[in-house]
Amino acid sequence: MSHQVWMELSKPQNPALAALLILLATAFIAATTLLAKALGTDTLGPPLSPFQISHGRFLFAFLGLASVAAVVRPRFGRVHLGLHIGRTSFGWAGVTLMFASVAYIPMADATAISFLNPVFAMMLAIPLLGERVGPWRWGAAAIALLGALVLLRPTPATFQPAALLAFGAALVMGVELIFIKKLAGRERLFQVLLTNNILGLLIASCAVVTVWQMPTFEQWLALAALGLLMACAQTAFINGMARADASFVAPFSYATLIFAALYDLLGFGLVPDAISIIGAAIILTGAAVLAWREGLRR
Repeated sequence: MSHQVWMELSKPQNPALAALLILLATAFIAATTLLAKALGTDTLGPPLSPFQISHGRFLFAFLGLASVAAVVRPRFGRVHLGLHIGRTSFGWAGVTLMFASVAYIPMADATAISFLNPVFAMMLAIPLLGERVGPWRWGAAAIALLGALVLLRPTPATFQPAALLAFGAALVMGVELIFIKKLAGRERLFQVLLTNNILGLLIASCAVVTVWQMPTFEQWLALAALGLLMACAQTAFINGMARADASFVAPFSYATLIFAALYDLLGFGLVPDAISIIGAAIILTGAAVLAWREGLRR
């Protein structure tokens, strides 16, 4: 989310704690991708549809956040429903595409491609938000897109069609970032999270009807863990971003890629090849340059 949203929390500045919370969030996020991969393959039983996996993600995240709300009883204000619907619709689509991609390609590749979402958000901000983009930011975007092209392996012998799912996920999540920017500072953060998960659950429930199948016991546990870990990741990320400048904590979010590669190795025995490493490095370079320029602009 945008820097302005996080600063609404006004937490005491603590860079060390911020870095730790962001690293914790990345570990949780990569773990949700691992669980989605296990659910989308035959690891825990008959493969589940990406629609059913994203439904479980929103269902159990909502249950976790609702439980917290019942205990702490937070105050709620006006809900900007139109912005929330737009944000959640694209967020649900992005999550579903991401979960679909990891069933076919290495988690590290899908995760690296997902780092294109701020690049797409930057491009979309020109017509949608009227922002001006300078040569440094265009250069960063070009570098990141080059890395994605490498990961697509665009030759007849090595092309990965499923990588286009991750590319599509990054694109629609870039649109989601535009809605997040529009929501910045308008509502309390817990209200934003809870509203997002309520609407996401409604959308996912409509989409899952035609593909629903009864999960195995292990799959139910994985779906519950996926949703709760996502809620924990969002909470850790919010609190981390509130305790330090966005330009400081942004690089720590790239640790998601490290955790994804580690989990893929431990869970599925997949070792990133040279093309995966080179493509990911190029994307991270572009994303880092873009984050640096965003920090200077602020």
